[in-house]
Amino acid sequence: MSLRSGAHPSLPSTDNHPLSGRTILQIIPDLEAGGAERTTVDIAQGLTEAGARALVATEGGRLVAELQAKGGVWLPFPAASKNPVSMALNVRKLVLLCRRERVDLIHARSRAPAWVALAAARALKLPFVTTYHGSYASRSAVKTQYNSVMARGDVVIANSGYTAELILAKHGFARDRIRVVHRGTNFSAFAPSAVGPERVQALRRAWGVEPHQRIVLLPGRLTGWKGHRVLIEAARLLREGGDTDTAFIFAGDHQGRDGYVRELDQAIAKAGLEDQVKRVGHCADMPAALLAAAVVTVPSTEPEAFGRVAVEAQAMGIPVVVSDLGAVPETVLAPPQTAPAERTGWRVPPGDAPALAAGLKEALALRPSARDALARRARLHVEQHFSLENMVSETLDVYCALLGR
Repeated sequence: MSLRSGAHPSLPSTDNHPLSGRTILQIIPDLEAGGAERTTVDIAQGLTEAGARALVATEGGRLVAELQAKGGVWLPFPAASKNPVSMALNVRKLVLLCRRERVDLIHARSRAPAWVALAAARALKLPFVTTYHGSYASRSAVKTQYNSVMARGDVVIANSGYTAELILAKHGFARDRIRVVHRGTNFSAFAPSAVGPERVQALRRAWGVEPHQRIVLLPGRLTGWKGHRVLIEAARLLREGGDTDTAFIFAGDHQGRDGYVRELDQAIAKAGLEDQVKRVGHCADMPAALLAAAVVTVPSTEPEAFGRVAVEAQAMGIPVVVSDLGAVPETVLAPPQTAPAERTGWRVPPGDAPALAAGLKEALALRPSARDALARRARLHVEQHFSLENMVSETLDVYCALLGR
């Protein structure tokens, strides 16, 4: 097992890259939004730049246009189906698709399509790669078996050290095939200098934020474990302490969770925070959203498998306050693991609203010189460890090694 994610040199030119002329197929349920979906597009672009054909079998989604603009090929495919009969039929469909497109390697990024892809890859004797993107719940033997497909790749990519340890604990048979490849961030797009003030002002207007208000931003889909309730309680505590000038923004899709949305609205109303806590839906301009924030928070109550938001916020030079669990501590330097003068953010116990409020208060109170110093440390930290170039290079290395056998 390799738990190293070191830097790699830039990709060779298209003419002499080992993947030039190869066809790589990624399969994922959809390309709507999220870390796995974004990574799929990033790897497709890297493959195209290396001279390979980058195919993505998926049902579709808002990122399809970007995939195509970056040279990837969308193959409409019912990859989201979890129906056993449909999945069995999909194996045949995928085999035919791979033969037609002369696919050299299949990379699966989600469980249901991974079972289909595993069967197709074995039938065609193709290399098979999986990426373990999440900490999948397994409360029964049946669910553990269902999840195990993500550990059955010829190489199993873990998106963090935390995820690698999780795979080892649940699927020890994959020990020698695990490779950690941290999620990469495009530091050209996520850079303060890349975002004009008009983009930030447009978002503030769209969100209904007053000119005098600072923003605490919680980016992420509206689901219970993302910690929205904890932030509502922390906002109430801060208001009791006299902070009436901060807007708390929930930026993310509810993805059909209407009941949870009602619960959040009721909690906001009960706390008397309708003028401070706002749900704004999906945000298509995350660099501007992060730059609009005074503080970004990731108050998850269950483990994050990576912590993309925390990395992107640090790249933008924005203070972060995160839950101290899962993989997020790998991305944010904070005491006691590091000296206070070397911190790049704050880590607080999950589900602890008073601790979250205290961390937010401290981050919001930073003087300009201290904030600037923190921003420089944070940007340097994430550039060294979580770059898009590293992620693409290491993933393509995995493909090259398998195809070179």
